[in-house]
Amino acid sequence: MTSKERVQAALNHQVPDKIPFGEFAIDFDTAEKILGHETYLRAKAKSQIAFWEGRRDEVVQSWKEDMVELYTKLDCIDLVNITAMASGLVPPKDYEPNPPKRLDDKTWEDSQGRIFKLSETTWDITMVHDPLQWEREYKLEDYAAEPVATPPDPSVFEVVDSVIAHLGKKKYLVGGSGTGVEMTMLGEMERALSEYLLNPDVVHAAAAYNLKKGNLDDQFFIRPGQDAVMWGQDFAYKSGPMISPEMFAEFVVPYTKQRVSRIHDQYHLPVIKHACGNNWKLMDMFVDIGWDCYQSIQPTAEMDIAQVKKHYGEKLCLWGGVPVEHLMRGTKDDIKRSVAYAVESARQGGGYIFGTSHSIAVGSSYDNFMTMLDEFEKVRDYR
Repeated sequence: MTSKERVQAALNHQVPDKIPFGEFAIDFDTAEKILGHETYLRAKAKSQIAFWEGRRDEVVQSWKEDMVELYTKLDCIDLVNITAMASGLVPPKDYEPNPPKRLDDKTWEDSQGRIFKLSETTWDITMVHDPLQWEREYKLEDYAAEPVATPPDPSVFEVVDSVIAHLGKKKYLVGGSGTGVEMTMLGEMERALSEYLLNPDVVHAAAAYNLKKGNLDDQFFIRPGQDAVMWGQDFAYKSGPMISPEMFAEFVVPYTKQRVSRIHDQYHLPVIKHACGNNWKLMDMFVDIGWDCYQSIQPTAEMDIAQVKKHYGEKLCLWGGVPVEHLMRGTKDDIKRSVAYAVESARQGGGYIFGTSHSIAVGSSYDNFMTMLDEFEKVRDYR
């Protein structure tokens, strides 16, 4: 079977020739060891700074070339996510950088007074302070008008279209869409979650607006040649959901279910859901929404893949199994045991894609990654 056929069989809950293999992303430090040179690919902070400095074409060329080279070398990988951060959509060719003011080596401030800091753990740049977080107003009239379909500059798709052209016949490619319409977030996390309690009518109005907007924007963001759509918002902490299951059922399920159904009906593509955290209380709703596959099954958040397979393996294709923490801090024996446990727990009857519980994240051990590949090759055959 080809990589495309192998993944499609898993999504259809059929048994392929081999267990398909995919990763949400492979971050730059591991990618550089495989490529043998420096890269901007999945180098989130490095790429962002280069965009601020107007070096857009330099970054784009690296993403285009290095993504194709990386997944050509990793011929054991069947599924590639082409729209992950720092590897997918890019600024348009004629954009005018508006960089924040650099306060020190790790801190920036933009024109709105927002503070951004470099995380040396994840090597991305994150907003840590917004002086207007609690002053902004979100009102019903903000979402009263009908959204319009405005095509983006075609050059924002320069990388994803190039990767589709080069890898589309070899790999199963999951990409983007219009707005996913999952948990509607009005503002940053603390403010956004408070809106569910303080302004539920506005949250509903925003979700309904985003549903229409997402449906319109699919025509631009679902690219010719991609094989599936992938959405990446998290709903839960390690201890459980960010909002109650009752609120999830009210504010998320109706809108998300309509979005997924439309992508199925209009584009005939599967929709894959990346969701970290302890999602046990939401799992029945994951099925009701209609997602085809659940990725980022996090064992450190009590999402044991054997139990997820037991209860939901006939309803959702499962993608994951090896704790990313083992790649970062475990031994080779930990990796071998994790591979064996994931495969033994989830392979039965198909409906399973092998991978880590999140991604090959910054700080992963290259030796552990290679051990995972070697061990998986020993056990991936169905026949």
